Formats: sequence, C-alpha cells, structure tokens
Amino acid sequence: MAAQAQAIIWLEQKGSSRREYFFDGRAFDTLCTRSLKDERTFASRIGQSFLDNFFPVGYPHSVAEGYLTYSQFRVFQHFSSAILSVFSTQSLLYAAGLRPTPVQATVASWVLKDGMQHLGKIACSMWGARMDAEPKRWRLFADVIYDLGTALEIVSPLCPHLFLEVAGVANLAKGMATVAARATRLPIYSGFAKEGNLSDLYAKGEAISTLFNVLGLGVGIRLASTVCSTVQGKFVAVPLLSAVHLFSISQEMRAVPLNTLNSQRTAIIVAEFIKTGKVLRPADVRYKERLALPVSLNVDAGSVVPSVSIRHACGKPSVLKGLQGRFQGERFLLSLQDNQTNLVIHHTATGEDVVRGWLLAAYTAKIAGSKHNQYEHGFGVLKLEALEEAYGHLKADFPVLISGLKERGWHTDLFLEGSGVRAIW
Repeated sequence: MAAQAQAIIWLEQKGSSRREYFFDGRAFDTLCTRSLKDERTFASRIGQSFLDNFFPVGYPHSVAEGYLTYSQFRVFQHFSSAILSVFSTQSLLYAAGLRPTPVQATVASWVLKDGMQHLGKIACSMWGARMDAEPKRWRLFADVIYDLGTALEIVSPLCPHLFLEVAGVANLAKGMATVAARATRLPIYSGFAKEGNLSDLYAKGEAISTLFNVLGLGVGIRLASTVCSTVQGKFVAVPLLSAVHLFSISQEMRAVPLNTLNSQRTAIIVAEFIKTGKVLRPADVRYKERLALPVSLNVDAGSVVPSVSIRHACGKPSVLKGLQGRFQGERFLLSLQDNQTNLVIHHTATGEDVVRGWLLAAYTAKIAGSKHNQYEHGFGVLKLEALEEAYGHLKADFPVLISGLKERGWHTDLFLEGSGVRAIW
C-alpha cells in the first residue's frame, strides 16, 4: 500500500511556492494537497523573499557574472538621485517665490511627482516573467496605459477639486508603462542583433528616439500655444495623436523577429511544419503573432494548452499512472481531451522537450481527426488510440524540426511560459 501511495505523489512548483499533491482514501480516489513545510529561519525567508521580488528568476545562475555588483551600485545611484530630486524640488519652489521647508519639499516631490509612479513601477515589476514570454504584447500594453495616463492629465483641469486623485492615477499608469517599456526594450533589440552588436543597436535606437522626441517637443510647444491652447482644442488633437501613436507602435512590434520560443510562436511553428514540412524563420513568424487580441488555441497545432498543472490534467490516480507509463522517459505529459490537449511540463524540461511534446500532440490530433470529426465526444479517446502512430511520425520528423529551428536562429534551450506551472514527478 505504501508503494502504491508513493507512486501517485507529485510536487508542483510555481515561483518559490512548493506544494505536494497525492491521492488518498480507501480507493485512492481523493485528491489531497499540502504546502511543503518551510524549515528556513525567519532571516533566511526574508532574504529569499527579497531575492524573489528584486532579482531575476533563477538568480544567481540565470545572470552573468557581475550582476550583484551592478545592482549594489544601482541602489546607491537611485538613492542619491532621490535625495537630489528633493533638493531640486525645493530649489524650484524657492525660485517661484515660496519658502518651503525640507519636509514640505519632500512631501510635494513624493505626492505630486513620484509616489504613485513608484507604486505603479513596483506593481508592474511583478509581471516580469510574463514580459519575457510576450515582450511585444507588453510593449504595446505599455503605450496603451501611457496614453490613458496622458488622457487623465489632460482632463484634470475639468475637475480641479480632484486634482491629486486624477494626477495620482495618471502617474500610476505612467509608472507601469515605464517599467513595461524598459523591461521589454532589450528583448526587442535582441531580436535584431545578428553579430553580437546589441549595444550598438541599443545606442542607435535610443539616438533615433531622442532626435524625434526633441522634434516632437518643438511641434507640441507650437501647437500648445496656438490651436491646442484650449481644452477643446486638445480634445480634438489628442485622440488623433493617440491613434497615430498606437498604430505606429503596433507596426513596430509586428516588425520585430523574436527568436525565443513561447506558447504562441511554438504553436505557429508546429502548425506550419505539420502542414507543409517547412521550418519557419523568426522573420516569418512575426506577422503571424497576435499582439492585442487574446490568443486562441491553434487547431492546426493540436489545440495544446501548455504549462498545465497535474491536478488539472489528471483527475484520477489511474489517469496519472497511465500518463506516467505512457510518457516514460519524456519530460512532459499529454492529457488528451476532446477539445484540447493539456501539456504538463517537467521542471527540467528545455525548449526542445516542449517542442517535442507539442509536435506529438499535433500529430495525434491530426491522425485522430482523419478518422473522426474533431472536438466531438469521443475525440480524446481516438487521439489516445492514435498516439502510437503519432510517435512513429515524431521519431522521423522531430530531429528535422529541431535542426531546422537551430539553423534558422531559434533558441531551443528555453521555453518562456510566463507564469506557467512546472511539475516534478
């Protein structure tokens, strides 16, 4: 009995949280869960919490040498900069004919300029892993909320009694936009770097941005003193400018050829390979990605839902045991349903493992679909019956797909699932 219970125990990890799941009861048909006991000291937990919130996932192994030194000096840089901002605020108020105290200057700087923006930056930083997985979508999101913050600032003269509230929400939105834009900048530049020239790309891109920011400021000053000097004039110009702004950023993002694997790009690659045998380049995939609309299941790629937890993929101990036996030696499990295939990813799985599981799911759905109307009742059973034949296709075609991906510049060592779940079994 103990051996049977041991066979149906698994662990799941999401971030720093680890939970144990097991089937219990007389027939082992009751799913139970418990958080693993944290035996660390209080100081150790505080230190780990600090690392989890302010350092990249997997630190120190996920970053290059010198990152800690860089972070230490960055702390001093921003600390001294904050002090200088208080001094500058005090000097500006003094120049305007006021005599503020240092405390008043600190409060004015925090509430009016920095407070809500800092809060927005901290809030948005919690989604860093999702930005790695979908940098283009988050870059577009940054510009949308930045424009919303700008719109709030423009309408603030209409409600002067709510100035602090409106300005605070606007700064909150702009703070979130700042973090999202900065966090996605390097992944986007990396998509264009072909010869280790990331710094040059970054420098030149920032130079172009600065040049046209200066030109835009000149035009904006001219408009603000003429046709847009009134609130009514701004209400006409701002929606038009915002539309141009958002359209431009969406086209920019569509032009970026990212070479990392996430769920959307993997589905596009697998679907094309199944249909034509062609391995797409990053430049071929870029215009097929969805940036604003929700990403639906890709039917041609097997309707795979990646990074599903075991408790959602397996409802019974017999199902879990069957999957472990069926996919023995693999770093993934496939739960074949009528309307989708749930992909459970092992915590040590690489991008190649995920592509292998995805390709197997797609072949399984294709073979089963040739014998039955897809997504009708019983389609999941047919997919299970087609699994052995699909493995035959996988054995022949998977090396071709992986070698093709590497030749075309895809990074197959990682799969960026954002906030997805990985399991240990």
